[in-house]
Parts: sequence; structure tokens; C-alpha cells
Amino acid sequence: MIGRLALRTLAAHPIRSAVLAAGFGTGVAVMAILLGVAEVVLDQAVSPALVGGGDVVIRMTKQVPAAAVMAGALKARGLAERVGIVSPWQTGRLYLVRDNGTTELLDVRGGVPSLERALGDPETTQVPAWTDRPTDTAWTSLSPEDGLRELDRFHPIPDAPMWTESWAEWLYFNGRSSGRADDARFYMTVLAGPRLPDGRRAAGVRLQLERHGKMQSYSRGTVVTDEELAAAPDLVFGPNRVRLVGLRYLIDLDLVSDAGERVTGQVWVEGAPGRLLPPIEISGAHGWKSGYVVPVMNGSLGGSLRVGGQTVTFDGGVGYHDHNWGFWKGVSWQWGQVQQGDLAFLYGRVFPPREAADPDRLPGFIGALGPDGPLGYATNVQIAEQNDANGQPTVITITGRGPGIDLRMTFGVGTFISTPMVSGPMNSGAGVNFLQMRGTYEVSGRAAGRQFMFSAPGSAETFRGGQ
Repeated sequence: MIGRLALRTLAAHPIRSAVLAAGFGTGVAVMAILLGVAEVVLDQAVSPALVGGGDVVIRMTKQVPAAAVMAGALKARGLAERVGIVSPWQTGRLYLVRDNGTTELLDVRGGVPSLERALGDPETTQVPAWTDRPTDTAWTSLSPEDGLRELDRFHPIPDAPMWTESWAEWLYFNGRSSGRADDARFYMTVLAGPRLPDGRRAAGVRLQLERHGKMQSYSRGTVVTDEELAAAPDLVFGPNRVRLVGLRYLIDLDLVSDAGERVTGQVWVEGAPGRLLPPIEISGAHGWKSGYVVPVMNGSLGGSLRVGGQTVTFDGGVGYHDHNWGFWKGVSWQWGQVQQGDLAFLYGRVFPPREAADPDRLPGFIGALGPDGPLGYATNVQIAEQNDANGQPTVITITGRGPGIDLRMTFGVGTFISTPMVSGPMNSGAGVNFLQMRGTYEVSGRAAGRQFMFSAPGSAETFRGGQ
């Protein structure tokens, strides 16, 4: 019925129907041509041959700076021998002002002359006067240590009055000894909080030391300036100090417990090129931000601590280091990590305050790291927590699936510390408890064609409503 009506309508006005059909046909053809041209232009815009030679073009962001990739991921064991010349460059716009007063907008690109020439760039090879300046030389000699320093620099507090009082940034380290009879673990935070009325920043170091199944906390507070924080990851917080030497973080500690017991000594965590998680930063309304990076996913551990007249040794152990920054009022998260041999796994999910973003719309993530760098990651992640009769977690099940990765991690909670979050940095609201858990992971699945199944000790964090 509808088809017959359409035919009669077209037959009743044949000229108008023909013009209309021709117009639609021309419009479709023009659109197809434009889409084809746009695709060609896009391909050419990122073509290595047109941007200075080379084999690969990597587009960087503010969250993942070029120095971190050049000195980090591209130095990984699986890539270092395959990567020849790496040439960073940046695009921008300039206004050319002529003698007659007219101006012209120009698209420009700047790079390191010696590296551009080495890639066969036609422009730089024709201008002998273009030579490396001192600021260029830094790019030609980037080391893996430079990459870690770039990842671990502290951030200026953003101008966001709604959240300013909850800004905090910290370096986090944990490690476990090699499994001897005196098996020990530590969890340490080196934190700078919001600005004080005098312009300085509240700061402190907290250490949780677990021995023979018992946990003891030690801490010391201080104040620091923005100038002192600009040296991160080299930080001095009173008698406590963090230094990066090569790829090794040296951590000198002098802390006391609530009972007055003192712990002193030095431990170190050492990373490897490319064995890291790049920065992740999420933003929300009213200037809200939260960021996270893991410079050491699966590192070596050593050193010792002196506590209660005894020496606790970590030589031959396994270490981990991450770095967090952002506004923490009303924020909670789920997080965990585990290492086994040359493998490391990490999962997490952040729940922002509803004034900043819808927490139900932010996905979680899971990542796998192998001996030569990342094996894969997924954002299709489910994190399910099972509770006991008191509402405390007993088992956490994490599943993640993505291109080339399919993981299942089951975390059995062994012990945990519950910290009431009432005010200050990492405040998630009155009546909320922050849980730091130790236990055992059962991990199975595949990533990058590699199958695995193992059990290993690990850590996890979550939040619960206050009792």
C-alpha cells in the first residue's frame, strides 16, 4: 500500500521527482568524495615520510610526556634493540607580520635538528645553520632515570577552589622479603598535603611494617615548601629522605610508633626500563582531577630496617612503587597488585564525588606486565567484593577482558588495617573507613598469547562505611 502510494506520487510530478532524485544523488556522491579525501588527508598527516622520515609516529599527550616514553617504554628489553633513532617534535601556530603590516597564520613544527637529519628530514638537511642548542642536547641523551624523574615529578595544585583543601600527592612503596623464616612486608607513603595558611604544605611519612603476621605503624610529620617538592622524586621530609639514583629509589627512614618505638634504616626499590604503567589522569567538573602512575610495577628490593633491637632484612625481595595526585574529598577506590616471578598484575577503579563526575560511568582497569614490558590491559573489568557478617571484605574477585587479554584474579583477605577518614588528605567523608589489606591472589588467564596460573601474596585497598 505504501509503495503504491509512493509510485503514484512520483508519477504525478515527474519533473520534480527527477530533480529531487538528482539532488539526492549529487549530495551522496559529494559526501562520499569528502569522506574519502578526509581519510587520505588524515593518513598523510601521520605518515612518517611526511613528518620527517622514520618508521613509526607516536602521538603524545600531556598525561604521557615524550620524555617518559623515550626513556621508559622504548628502552624496554623487548623494544630497545629494535628502536634506532627517536626524534621528538612539536607542532604549533605562529603569526608572520610583514613589513607592510599584514599578518599571516602559519602552522609550524619544531624538533631536534640532529635527530631530524638522522631520519632524513628534507628540511633540516638543507639548512646547515640549524644545529642543536643546549636545550636540544637534553633530548639526545635521555636515560631511563630521566624517564622515571619525569613520571615522579610533583604537580602544582590546580586552581579549583571547590576542591583545593583536599589536594594531596604522594609516593607509595611496598615490598616483601624473599620468603625466609623472618618473612616481612612493608607499606610506605611519602605524602604532601594541601597548602597551609603560611603557604607551606603539610607533609609526612607513614610506614606499616608487618612481621610474623603482626602489623605496626610508624610515622613522622613535617612541613615543606613548593620549592622542596619541585625536586621530586628526591624529597627530604625531616630526617626521612627519598632519592632516585639510576633506577633505584633509596629511602632513608627515621620514624616512631604511637607507643614510642623507633624504626630506622634504609630500604631500596629498583625498577627496570619499560616495566611500568604510564600516567592516567581523569578530570571532572569544577576543575576536579585525579592522577596515577606506576614507575615500578615489579622491581627488586633490598636494604634493612632496625626496629625493637632487631634487624629486618629485605635483600632479594620484591618491590613496587606508584605515585598518586589529585583532589580526594569524597573520593574512594578499589585497587590491588600482585607479583610473581617476571609477571605483575594490577587492577583499580576510582569513584569520584558526584559533584565532579558520575562514579558509575568511570570504568575500572586491569593490566598485565611481563619481562619485556606490558602484556595487555582491559577496561571491561568487574570487581566483586564478598563480605562477612560484619560487612568486612573476605574475598575480592576481579575479572577483565580485552583485546589479547582475559584475566581472573581472586584475592583472599588475610589481614587488614582500617583507618577512619574524617578530615584531611584522602578524605572520603565522615564515617568512612579506608581498608588496606594483605592476602593471597589466585591468578589465571592469558595475555599476549601467554597462559598463566599461580598463587602469590599481594595487596589490595577499598573503603567501607564507618561503624
